[in-house]
This record gives sequence, structure tokens and C-alpha cells, in this order.
Amino acid sequence: MQVQGYQQARFKGFNNLSEAKGWLDNPEQFVQKKTSQVNSKQRHLSEADIVLWTDGGSRNNGNKKGQHVKADDKAAWAFLFVEGEKRYSASAGEYGATNNRMEIMALLRALEELENQKLNNKQILAILDSRYVLDAINKNWLSNWKKRGWKTSNGTAVANQELWQKIATQLLEFPNIVFSWTKGHLDNEGNLFVDELLNKTMDKM
Repeated sequence: MQVQGYQQARFKGFNNLSEAKGWLDNPEQFVQKKTSQVNSKQRHLSEADIVLWTDGGSRNNGNKKGQHVKADDKAAWAFLFVEGEKRYSASAGEYGATNNRMEIMALLRALEELENQKLNNKQILAILDSRYVLDAINKNWLSNWKKRGWKTSNGTAVANQELWQKIATQLLEFPNIVFSWTKGHLDNEGNLFVDELLNKTMDKM
């Protein structure tokens, strides 16, 4: 795993969690459909001890839509979490992986590191731009897949099954984690940071 220091990446920055909360508290940085959703996000943010961002991506070398990922296509994941004045980020790359696989890997590696640092019982707000990952967790797809023996509703095997199984196990150790969505590549500094971090990882591959 490649751990990236902040001096190695462009980051507009905040010095502590209070500053992070300050700019994240601006509803314009999120896409809201209902006022209640905005209030809910603000409430979760104000209660969070740790704010976590994860992201995954891939570069398909000239592939057309619908084509399979090539073995030499670059892919990477990255995460960042902030607890008070403590900030920690990590990233790693893989060849021939899908974007979805990297999105799951980003969350999995973040959860593993949080548990490794004994932070898993903290109030955690996880901010992701992947509907694929968020829907699997928030819409109970994950628990339903598990009940069906890791099959989808139409009986096919769940894609990225081994990673989802690890996610399901890891989440049992996080009683106070809340997941929230942000639109990717907008003026959300945490999301922009992890996106840039994973792209730097792919640049070095």
C-alpha cells in the first residue's frame, strides 16, 4: 500500500476537523433533493468524530463503452480521513481492475486502517461519490446478497463478491458509521483530494 503525505499532493487544506466541518456544512457542496436530507447530513456532520472520504477510478486505454477492461489498464483507489488535527491518507494501484472494484477497495482499505488504529467505535461520517457502493450498503443489497448466498435477485453471482464479503465483515466492527453521497469532482475538498491522490498513483504506475 502506498501512503501519501500531504506535502506530496495539492490540497487547499484545513487544519482540523472543525475547519473540515465548516466547509462541508455548506449545503451547496452536496446535491440535495429535500431539505430534510440537507438537515440530516448537517446533523451527521456535526456529530462526527471522524470524516472519511474514499474514491476509486480506472483508465481504460481507448476502450469503447461496453467493452471489457484490458489487462494493462491502470486503476487505483484512495482514501482520506480526518480526526481533529490528525489526517491520514493512503492509495494503491492495480492493473486490469474495474472502477467499481477500486471503489470497493477504497472503502475496504479505509475501514481496515480505521480498525487498525482502533478508531472503529468513533462516530464516523463516510462521504463517497459511488452510488454503486452506497446503494449496496444503504439499500440493504449487501445483507440481501448475503442471505441469498451472494447471489443477486436474478440468481447471478454478485460481482466483486470476495470484496463485498470482506466489507460485510468489516462493517460489523463499525457501530457508529454513517454513509453520505457527494457528487464527484465538485467543490468538495475531501473528494477532490482523494480523486487527485488516486490519479497520482496511476500516473506512477
